[in-house]
Amino acid sequence: NGINAEYGVIFNDNPAVKVKGGVFEGVTKKTNANIVLARILQYLETPQYLRKALFPHHPDLKFAGLLNPLDCPHHMRAHEQYPFREGVVVKRPLKKGKGSFVDCGIDKEVQIDKELTAGMRVTVKMNTESPGGKYYTGTAVSPDAPRKELGTYWGYRVRLADTFSATFTECSYKEGYDLTIGTSDKGDDIDTTKIRHFRHVLIFLGGLQGLEPAIESDESLKETDPRTLFDYYLNTCPSQGSRTIRTEEALMITLTALRQQLSSNGMD
Repeated sequence: NGINAEYGVIFNDNPAVKVKGGVFEGVTKKTNANIVLARILQYLETPQYLRKALFPHHPDLKFAGLLNPLDCPHHMRAHEQYPFREGVVVKRPLKKGKGSFVDCGIDKEVQIDKELTAGMRVTVKMNTESPGGKYYTGTAVSPDAPRKELGTYWGYRVRLADTFSATFTECSYKEGYDLTIGTSDKGDDIDTTKIRHFRHVLIFLGGLQGLEPAIESDESLKETDPRTLFDYYLNTCPSQGSRTIRTEEALMITLTALRQQLSSNGMD
């Protein structure tokens, strides 16, 4: 089994820069390093057939076409048949109470039950008994529906946090994270650590200087010792032969090192 993330949280470690916290909607024209990363992650998560409608030309995405595609389960081809599809609401007039038309990347548009704003992304549960004609029919559902009903991974959402501590306090789960893992070359050896059972886990990766600068710059934190802030503070790459590890490299290394324990002990 792989590790399927529900959220990618980007926390700001520069007090001189202000970031609007919450789920990233990609609507702002302003940019900084946090927003650039958020926009790229959101772009990669979006099915290819929706990108033209959802992502207007923006300098942050100038080289996004060079990135490897994720090809997640919801990145469907036009010929694939599945109970759910991602779509974008199109600007097409309908009588009040008749719902909306959605482009789901197939040969005909889908008429859904809800009246939604044109340009909005929506998860659609397809009606298998759609009548023949000019369009298909379906129902607008939560993005979590494919995972809850069929166990199918349906992508991730991107969240911004203005400070390190906001990563915890603005958690998207009502019950919060019941397991947190910080990563550092100063942490405990992953090979000798046993992870306990959990429901929602949050794994922290720092920049080239680690997590310490982000923690020290957060004025709302009284405690600055990383070991006291996480349930586990781990070195996921013991005996590394390089002075520094890039964040994108640390991500793959950490998830690989934790995969077996997370898969056997966790739910989300």
